[in-house]
Amino acid sequence: MDLEVETTVRVVAEQVKNGLDALTSDMTTMFIDVIPEFRHDDEVRRLMIASTASNLAAILDVLALGISRHDITVPPAAAEYARRFAQHGMSLEALLRAYRLGEHMFVQHAIAVLAQENPPTERALAAASHIARLVNAYIDQVIEGLIDIYEAERRRWDARSDSNRGAQIRAVLDTEDLDLASAEQMLATSLRGWHMAAVIWIAKPVAGSADALRAGAGMLGAATGKSPLMVLVDEQNCWAWISSSGKPALDSDRLEHQLRQQPHIHMAIGDLGPGLAGFRQTFRDAQRARNLALATNRPRQLTLYNRVALTSLLIDRLPDTRAWVHRVLGALAADDETSARLRETVQAYLDARGSLTDAASRLHVHKNTVHYRIRKAEEVLGHSLAANRLETEVALRLCEQLGLDRL
Repeated sequence: MDLEVETTVRVVAEQVKNGLDALTSDMTTMFIDVIPEFRHDDEVRRLMIASTASNLAAILDVLALGISRHDITVPPAAAEYARRFAQHGMSLEALLRAYRLGEHMFVQHAIAVLAQENPPTERALAAASHIARLVNAYIDQVIEGLIDIYEAERRRWDARSDSNRGAQIRAVLDTEDLDLASAEQMLATSLRGWHMAAVIWIAKPVAGSADALRAGAGMLGAATGKSPLMVLVDEQNCWAWISSSGKPALDSDRLEHQLRQQPHIHMAIGDLGPGLAGFRQTFRDAQRARNLALATNRPRQLTLYNRVALTSLLIDRLPDTRAWVHRVLGALAADDETSARLRETVQAYLDARGSLTDAASRLHVHKNTVHYRIRKAEEVLGHSLAANRLETEVALRLCEQLGLDRL
């Protein structure tokens, strides 16, 4: 760089330094006015001012001393402010936006000071270009470090918060004599409305497991239109509740579609329940639905308790359940294609309340085909479907939901 240009840049840096307190005040005021996340309490505001001042001082050192980009580090006050920003759950985007706004404001201020010095035009342009380039290099370098600091603190803080929240939720779930008011105080949320619990899990821990589990909770929120109360239990499991004064509605089709985009995420959802008792019961329902999903060799991504309630209640007595199913269905429980087709037809027929037409429509076959298969199934069973209808229907449901490999 030309010596005269270098001297001009140093003069500008010195002039800016003389008015550093005013510039710091103007810049922090701008942050507060433009970015809502910067409207802190007094303690954090002082840290924000210190962070701004330390960055401005470091930039001036870069301009005056020609410090290499590779020697630029995040000032301690700025690093601590980034950690506090993460602890308060404020967005990284807001923090980075402040740095870019600050960069623009500083460069504009430096150019105004340069204009007051009134150097020759060519030298002024070269100096302005050099100032802008150095300030941009500083901001880029510091932002790289800030991102690492923010994300590390966010992970650490989330882990600590989840640990505390997990202990509080377990206390609410397990303490029998806990009253409603105390439970609400512990969770800092109302428990007087309706609740729907979900257990979210991934089969194996992978890089980014926590983010995947949070994504699963986000899918639940999107499918209900409500923000979930969630806690990371460990690196493979997450609990979440949707709560509302009215009964929250679940768009299961939307949820299944979203889950298919993330095939490693699984979810089990309990029935709706009111009040503190409902908060606990829906969670127990979700746990039973998860146990059922895990009992199959190929668990579904989404298991709704209201579809598998009966089967989930029998999963803990699997040997007795297996013996009962084979006793009820006999050869109809055989693991072959013909028996599977007959079971599917009988189940459709019973679901259609004995209507051959409706069953045929559900199976996309002719009514006569359904009639033939029903007669064949009755031959295998040794009795008509009118006899032992409930037992037959339950046994078929168990075959469908558990799979013959478990029965």
